[in-house]
Amino acid sequence: MESKKCFCDTGLPFETCCGLYLQQNQKAPDALTLMRSRYSAYATHHADYLVETTHVSERQYYSKAEILKWATANQWQKLEILSSSEDTVEFKAYFINADQKPQTHYEFSTFRCENGVWFYRDGKFE
Repeated sequence: MESKKCFCDTGLPFETCCGLYLQQNQKAPDALTLMRSRYSAYATHHADYLVETTHVSERQYYSKAEILKWATANQWQKLEILSSSEDTVEFKAYFINADQKPQTHYEFSTFRCENGVWFYRDGKFE
């Protein structure tokens, strides 16, 4: 049986890509890997992971219920990484919304590493 490819578009099997972080509690080694795993978390409706990987200073702005609602309302199609640095990732996430209309979410995200653990800080959207 062939493994399901990861949602983050690396072409790798989910179990050896984002599954390491979503299912096996490993910590993402860098901002880009964390961003990819967060996209996969939306695709798999893993709201706990999204809250846990958001920096503590920003968590008050994110509701687990709202995250789950948005994650489940959309059909996640593809992730496209436009650029990345040590602590930023620019990307487009393609999805089909609840009205069955194709959408593109553009974001320039910033990340922060504390005690060897990466967290999502915030993003600029278009």
